[in-house]
Amino acid sequence: MKKIDPTQYNLFSRVDLRQGKSNDIYIVINRKSRIIMKDGIKILEMVKKINKVDRNKRVSVLTSAPVCSKTKQFLLDNNTSIDTF
Repeated sequence: MKKIDPTQYNLFSRVDLRQGKSNDIYIVINRKSRIIMKDGIKILEMVKKINKVDRNKRVSVLTSAPVCSKTKQFLLDNNTSIDTF
């Protein structure tokens, strides 16, 4: 996966964005603590900013942390898939 500059999508430079083989964009979250609804709302805001610039690309989340079931459902309802690495 190729690293992407997040500032071209008006995101903070600390956000880790990667581009997959099929031009999908992944938001990479590498931490130990659980991803809760508050984080899910922030992730959805990032997805919306990316979609403003590139409407054709699918945005997903790659994480090493456990995800709250309500947050997972919230993101899936908003067309954002969650994968683990």
